[in-house]
Amino acid sequence: MAATMSQPLSVTHTEARAGAADYLNSRLSKPTGTTKPFEIPIIDISPSFSSSLADRKAVAAKIHSACTSSGFFHITGHGVPETSRSGILEQAAHFFSDLSPAQKEALHVKHSRYMFGWEPSTYSYVNPADWETGAQPETKEGFNWGYETRLDPSGGDGRYRNLDGSSDPANNWPSSTDLPDFFPAVRDYYGHVLSLARHLFRLFALSLDLQETYFDAMTTHPGGIARILYYAPAKNPQPFDLSKTDSEVGLGAHTDYECFTLLLSSATPGLEILSPDGAWTPSPAVEGSFIVNVADFMMRWTNDRYKSTVHRVVNRTSEARYSVPFFFSINYDEVVETLPGCVDAANPAKYKPIRAGEYILERLMATTKEG
Repeated sequence: MAATMSQPLSVTHTEARAGAADYLNSRLSKPTGTTKPFEIPIIDISPSFSSSLADRKAVAAKIHSACTSSGFFHITGHGVPETSRSGILEQAAHFFSDLSPAQKEALHVKHSRYMFGWEPSTYSYVNPADWETGAQPETKEGFNWGYETRLDPSGGDGRYRNLDGSSDPANNWPSSTDLPDFFPAVRDYYGHVLSLARHLFRLFALSLDLQETYFDAMTTHPGGIARILYYAPAKNPQPFDLSKTDSEVGLGAHTDYECFTLLLSSATPGLEILSPDGAWTPSPAVEGSFIVNVADFMMRWTNDRYKSTVHRVVNRTSEARYSVPFFFSINYDEVVETLPGCVDAANPAKYKPIRAGEYILERLMATTKEG
C-alpha cells in the first residue's frame, strides 16, 4: 500500500544508502558461472489492450512468470510508434555530437538538485562503492530529465512535486536554437512511454492478483525520470568473455530505484544482466521491442517475490551505443510499503516503509563523489 508524505519515515535515508548497497553486494558476491539456463522472455502485450479481462490477465501471467525468474523481459506489441522511437535515438546522437563542450557545461547536472541535465562520464558512478575502490571511470555520458505536466498526455492532476517535495521547475533543457528538434522529440517520446508505463502498471497489478486499478491513484503525477545515454565505441573491442576482467565499463553493476524501467536502445549491444546464479548474461536485441526490468519499489512491494535485477552496460563493439531508459515511479509524495497480500506469518515484511521521492533522491546523490 502507499501512504501520504506526512507519515514520518526516518528510515528512508538508511534504506537508500546502506540497504541498497547491502542488496547489491549480496548479489555480486555470488560465485559466477552457471549451468542453469537463463533466458529473457519476449512478451507480446498487444492482447493486453483488449477489452477482455481474460486477455489482459493472460499477459499479466506471463509478466508474473518473467518477474519471478529473470526479472527482465522484452515487450512487443506495445503501440509506441517507430517514428517516436527512432526520433528520440536520433536526437540523442545530435545531443552528444552537436553540442559544444561549453553548451554541455551550461547544462551540467552539478547545477541541479536532482541530477537533471548533462552528466559527463567522470561525474558519477552508478555503484557508489566504486568511488572507494578506485574503479575505472564509467564511459557513459548522459542527459537526464524528469516529469513535467506538459509532457503528460493525461494533463496530470496539477499536484506534481519534485523529489524533495518542492514545486519549482527542475528540468534544464538545451536551447531550441542549439537543438531545435530536441524537445519536440522528447515530448513525443516521453508521452508515449508514460502512457505505456501506466498501462503496464495495471498489468503488474493483475500479475499480483490485485485489482487492475490498484496503482492508478499513485500515478496521477508520477515520478518518471528519463535519460539519453551515449556509450562510446570500445577502444579495444573484444567479445563477451566471463573469464576476463573488463577494462572498459559503460555503466557499472546496479539496480534501478523505482517501480520498473522501460529501456529503448540502438542496435549496438551492451546490456548485461546478472542471472539468479550470479553469471553475467548479455541481453540479445529484439527489434522493435522495449526491455522491461523490475526495480527496487516493486521488490519492496512484493516482499522479494519480484527481484530488482542487477545489470550493467559494457559496449564491446566498434560502434556507438545509444539508449533511452525511462524509470517509472509512483507519485513522489507517496510511501512504499509491502503489499498486504505479500506478507503472512511465515513471510513477514522484509522491508520498512520508505518515502518514494526521498529514496530516489538519496540513491541519485550517492552516485556523486560528494555523495
